[in-house]
Amino acid sequence: MKVELQRVHARHAGASARGPVVLSELSLSLQAGEQAAVIGPSGAGKTTLLNVVAAALKPVAGTLLLGGQDPWAQSVRALQRQRGRLFLAPQTPPLPPRQRVVTAVLAGRLPAWSLATSLRSLFYPTDIAGAHTALESFDLADKLFARVDRLSGGERQRVGLARALVSPATLWLIDEPLSALDPTRAEQAIAALLRLARERGVTLLTTMHQVDTALAHFPRIVGLRQGALAFDLPAAQVTPEHLARLYEQHEDELRGPGPDTPQPPVQGPQPAVMHCR
Repeated sequence: MKVELQRVHARHAGASARGPVVLSELSLSLQAGEQAAVIGPSGAGKTTLLNVVAAALKPVAGTLLLGGQDPWAQSVRALQRQRGRLFLAPQTPPLPPRQRVVTAVLAGRLPAWSLATSLRSLFYPTDIAGAHTALESFDLADKLFARVDRLSGGERQRVGLARALVSPATLWLIDEPLSALDPTRAEQAIAALLRLARERGVTLLTTMHQVDTALAHFPRIVGLRQGALAFDLPAAQVTPEHLARLYEQHEDELRGPGPDTPQPPVQGPQPAVMHCR
């Protein structure tokens, strides 16, 4: 799916009409099947950008085009169909604690299922083999029938990523996919996402704090600072000077967490936008 943002301004969800904008005059275009990583310091607007592209947050000015169409100019039903063609993965996936992993993964199929099929799959998973294959890509096949509340934070994050692989989406929007993963798992996860996106012709846009990993794996890097585009370059053309300016006064984030940095505690399920029919 092709993505175009034309001079977009956006506020945080729930902000007042007079509140400050988080994104300002942002223009960005991704061709169908392209993969790009968005980097930048905390508060740069990275998550807001993903929510705008997901048509979960309406711009206050400017235009979003998905596959050449403005989702906000369509009917409610057409907007729902458009959302069903993309997959938005929040940093903390909304996984019910008592749910089995197989059911949690197959929730990625909800936009393509009828209500009857969705309800039936809660009790009798409809595609166990598909869920197993998706989990296998993230070395989690042995957790297929485990309960979500028995998983570690990193395992939960990988279950959230496995949902993308079973979804009917042609656009994957992934927010901080490596935040709870150790370096080895992080390399495995990002390699799997990129490989499968290329094989399927899926457009992939992800936000990342791991700058070195983004530069090593993604062909295109988008730098975001204070809601504005700092640079949009092939990874090979991103210089230390670009990064120093992007992370000015945030040098600790540029260095990233060390191997002994403790991971944040596992949190309970968080509310998130679910794009379902």
